[in-house]
Amino acid sequence: MYSFFPSKNLGCFGDGGAIYTNDDNLAAQLRMIAHHGQSKQYIHDVVGVNSRLDTIQAAVLKVKLKYLDSYASARNKAAEFYDKAFANHPKIKTPERSKHSDHVFHQYTLTLKGVDREKLREFLASKNIPSMIYYPIPLHMQNAYKSDRYKAGDFPVTEKLCASVISLPMHTELSEETLKYITDSVLEFCNKNNL
Repeated sequence: MYSFFPSKNLGCFGDGGAIYTNDDNLAAQLRMIAHHGQSKQYIHDVVGVNSRLDTIQAAVLKVKLKYLDSYASARNKAAEFYDKAFANHPKIKTPERSKHSDHVFHQYTLTLKGVDREKLREFLASKNIPSMIYYPIPLHMQNAYKSDRYKAGDFPVTEKLCASVISLPMHTELSEETLKYITDSVLEFCNKNNL
């Protein structure tokens, strides 16, 4: 499954996505669900949704697909800049990559240790540097998924990460000057502030 959300590596102007499978039966089911549950026009075999990629989004993706390699290269170049700037900092852990794959960054997420994340976000915002905290609440603690089977403390790594990660700007247009401004600002805060 691929998301074509606008901020993704290959993003359209609105929202969109694609599902790939080599299972013909699964493909038929997915097409039906995405087309109001219809197996034939006006014959609804299952409950479905209207989830088709519209023509404008497909046209945007068709053009952007030609540049996907250069987009990936630009994102990885930005990630390498971040990696070098934060290397071996005792309060900052950079993302790890598998040596057996080619990673392209949709987000660049740091894990902080001994840093007040909210104050860092405020500091960055005061310098017009956006930052994000994606998924601040672990899934097992979300109201939609709460269960007697799980409680706070059952997934300590997840809970720790949800409380300590922050994502920095990541896109194809980050200049070296901008990256230096971002990294210098993060380092300034982390070097001066302790929990």
